[in-house]
Amino acid sequence: MELNLQTMSAELRGVISVSDRIFATPFNETLVHQIVTTYLDRGRAGTRALKSRAQVRGSGNKPWRQKGTGRARAGSIKSPLWQGGGITFAVGQFERSQKKLNRKMYRVALRSIFSELIRQARLLVIEQFLLEKPKTRDLVTQLNVLNLGNALIVTEKRIENLRLAARNLHSVEVMELDVLNPVSLIGFEKVLMTVKALRKLEESLV
Repeated sequence: MELNLQTMSAELRGVISVSDRIFATPFNETLVHQIVTTYLDRGRAGTRALKSRAQVRGSGNKPWRQKGTGRARAGSIKSPLWQGGGITFAVGQFERSQKKLNRKMYRVALRSIFSELIRQARLLVIEQFLLEKPKTRDLVTQLNVLNLGNALIVTEKRIENLRLAARNLHSVEVMELDVLNPVSLIGFEKVLMTVKALRKLEESLV
């Protein structure tokens, strides 16, 4: 398989050959769904919890007598109807997910995702992506040249100027290949990869 190779000026530099075994894999929707849900589940700390009326702090005495005060009857200041009271049907701490994926399944799922990105013309390959200064304005200008709005930029190593320039852009994310994940891959309209990152990815998915 051959992919178009672009320059930073959006000109076609030529083509780059890639492995059909990796980038021409049939889309396995079931496996991709499994790997995405597992990744999201494993990312949860499981420490968030709500308190029921039995767990909130406060007296168990009746706030005032049942009749004769002119106020609505109340049995406890820990009632869910009161501010600071317990939560009705409070959810406790979530247990950390025990879902697991072996390496072979993970690699097959990534092959499937990248192959589908190519079929949908959502994967772009560029020689290199460098910025002289960590300026968001310069990055936006460069992305406009490449006709990219919502994009994930994947590099082979950390590029500080590029990372700093993208921090203020909610629709753009810069990620090194070592921390690339399936959720980010499918969450952006376009994925822009440098040649070195593509070659390194190809070696890791063999």
